[in-house]
Amino acid sequence: MRNFGRRLVVAAAGVVVVGLVPAPATGAAVAAAPQIDKLNRGVVSVHTAQGNTVGWRLLADDPAGVAFNVYRDGTKVTAAPVGGPTSFVDAGAPAGARYTVRAVTGGVERMSAFAAEDSLTLQSGAAASTRDVPIQPPAGGTTPSGESYTYTANDASAGDLDGDGQYELVLKWDPTNSKDNSQSGYTGNVYVDAYRLDGTRLWRIDLGRNIRAGAHYTQFQVFDYDGDGKAEVAMKTADGTRSGTGQVLGSASADYRNSSGYVLSGPEFLTMFNGQTGAAVSTVNYDPPRGTVSSWGDSYGNRVDRFLAGTAYLDGSHPSLIMSRGYYTRTVIAAWDFRGGALSERWKFDSNSAGSQYTGQGDHQLAIADTDGDGRDEIVFGAMAIDDNGSPLWNTRLGHGDAMHVGDLIPGRPGLEEFKVDEDKSKPAAWMADAKTGQIIWQNASCNCDNGRGVSDDIYAGSPGAESWSSAVSGLLNTSGQNIGRKPSSTNFVIYWDGDAQRELLDGTHIDKYGTGGDTRLLTASGVHANNGTKNTPSLQADLFGDWREEVVWPTSDNRALRIYSTTDSTSISHVSLMQDRQYREAVAWQNTAYNQPPHPSFAMAR
Repeated sequence: MRNFGRRLVVAAAGVVVVGLVPAPATGAAVAAAPQIDKLNRGVVSVHTAQGNTVGWRLLADDPAGVAFNVYRDGTKVTAAPVGGPTSFVDAGAPAGARYTVRAVTGGVERMSAFAAEDSLTLQSGAAASTRDVPIQPPAGGTTPSGESYTYTANDASAGDLDGDGQYELVLKWDPTNSKDNSQSGYTGNVYVDAYRLDGTRLWRIDLGRNIRAGAHYTQFQVFDYDGDGKAEVAMKTADGTRSGTGQVLGSASADYRNSSGYVLSGPEFLTMFNGQTGAAVSTVNYDPPRGTVSSWGDSYGNRVDRFLAGTAYLDGSHPSLIMSRGYYTRTVIAAWDFRGGALSERWKFDSNSAGSQYTGQGDHQLAIADTDGDGRDEIVFGAMAIDDNGSPLWNTRLGHGDAMHVGDLIPGRPGLEEFKVDEDKSKPAAWMADAKTGQIIWQNASCNCDNGRGVSDDIYAGSPGAESWSSAVSGLLNTSGQNIGRKPSSTNFVIYWDGDAQRELLDGTHIDKYGTGGDTRLLTASGVHANNGTKNTPSLQADLFGDWREEVVWPTSDNRALRIYSTTDSTSISHVSLMQDRQYREAVAWQNTAYNQPPHPSFAMAR
């Protein structure tokens, strides 16, 4: 255990069947199969004129050939077990019926591990079904400079906080005066809430006046770090942070804000909160400390407070918390374990000791993936990657950028790939690299500009593997970097939505299908708003329930509900819940980090 010095005061107050999650590589360093979320069937029901359409999860431990019996209000409604895609139409069934689904293997029905499992009812619509989760905006306030502010629902994450097999939502509230690090001015406090899908608020954490509000300050991780079946919530805290049970961290009266609204002095903490109660379980000094502000690249407080966060299985079996500081110049990444109710530092990477070639290589987000295939995760940190033991793995030296994507983007070659855009005018506008070695596979010429947006994923069935595109490069590029046609209408998120193996385009509050002659609108969400200014991102994109397709979560226009949209399209693909693919689940956890990016699984979806 490290000695953290300052004592912390806590005060009370045709069916395509896709394979299951692959096992990790064997070896002495991988002690056990990786811990994954223990999920219920996630049964959902949508009432239509034909009856009720029922969907549910296929789980990683379901054996090959599994089928399912469907029960409505306790009575079986399937004449024979349902195989293939995990859906069933209960013709003529009334609205409001409740459903349970039980697996059948070898002619024997298996009971769920979750005794209280029940279905969720979604509201039907022409292009999607929805569920509103009521939320409670905090009261607004006034800054020391006299500026009034209110609150908007911002980024969200998902985790099973109470161990019932269903996800809860964790939501960050953004004051209307939140700031980019480059902007001076006071901000309101940041609040983080937890809600069940029926709108029950489990807790509210007030991060206090000494945590500034903005996209680069609060990266919150929601994950089951100790393996007890219930997710914890981790984030950077400070003097005056108040937990969900009323505990105050450090000094309640301390105020370290300077006249420009920056917090450039005072203690900084890292806290692991109980996900069910919001209680602060373990708090340590944040590592790395800010030290001298100017050592991070400027003296006014911009680059010193550039934080990223993620979750990685560094031993191949158990998740660890990843927290970092800096990416324009100095970069420090720390890995933490949460075991036995306490945080302990596993390792720390520091570009000051690793070498100057590792400065300035980070992005506005990171990705976690087993890039070298040894069963343990690496941290892909923009133009470089850090191995599972905290040592450098590779470095392209191509520097900082605003977007990157890691996945099995080129299925025809072994392993994973990274696609990234660059900000440096002298560097390639965008490039594709082997995620194990950093070797460049192809690259675009310099655009003599900051290429600010880029995406890579399979959106076009006419070309195998992922297509890549970016703001400053013309056309849509195939896996060899060749231009194969029209660039999509958006360069933002991508989502599994319409039932085929390709992803669709998610931008703002709509979803489109890519086409060579033009994109087709599949969904225009109603009465909701996107987040994060020009980034135009949802609160959350994740496979929350039902089959393997993804849900998208936007706040309603009045910020009094999170509206979850789920597809009503049928599919011929049967697939395990994406949340039980380790890389995808980790990506949902880091999705809220700085410049949000969509989650990518570790595999290419079968066509």
